[in-house]
Amino acid sequence: MRDELAHVDCWIFDLDNTLYPAKTDLFALIDVKMGEFIQGLLGCDPDVAKATQKRYFMEHGTTLSGLMHHHGIEPRAFLDYVHDISMDRLEVDEALNAHIAALPGRRLIFTNGDADYAARVIDKLGLSGAFELIHDIHACQYIPKPDPSGYTELCRVHGINPARAAFFEDMARNLKPAKAIGMATIWVNNGSEAGNHDHHPDFIDFETDHLTPFLADIIGEKP
Repeated sequence: MRDELAHVDCWIFDLDNTLYPAKTDLFALIDVKMGEFIQGLLGCDPDVAKATQKRYFMEHGTTLSGLMHHHGIEPRAFLDYVHDISMDRLEVDEALNAHIAALPGRRLIFTNGDADYAARVIDKLGLSGAFELIHDIHACQYIPKPDPSGYTELCRVHGINPARAAFFEDMARNLKPAKAIGMATIWVNNGSEAGNHDHHPDFIDFETDHLTPFLADIIGEKP
């Protein structure tokens, strides 16, 4: 184990574009579903729906949060609709899975998605059983990362000492609250849309463009 992370006994992972490469572009399918939902909700054309979706994502952390704030939608109906997608784009990375399994201590998922969707992704990636729990948007009372409340609640509910935790995330801005409470932070900078938004080195301890070789390095194995 690398000395800088030898103290870590709780490994927390974002889901989308972190446990699989951003080039997989699973979000392209979700974007289509979000556009359809917004068109139906607002009675607008596809271009207005797309602009609305992206604006809400940037301003509120998730499109869902923006839709709840501005239009009072019911979150479960939205999540069920936009996550009803094929998982065929996802592929198993045997090396990554082995490296995750080799991490000492607890392994968790912290996602702005919901647990049902996350479980489908994890299963398709061959990671079923690799994680102790999924802390999802429902558990965060629909307040998404990077709001600090989700991070403190994650630690409180699940008995995590943030000073002994590491957080992996593709959206740089979502690392800031983790660093603020003492977590080690790893930015998976692999090409996510707006992944570098509000990036600052003060709250990023490590940076990698691919999770597999990074984990191999920190556990002392060949990629």
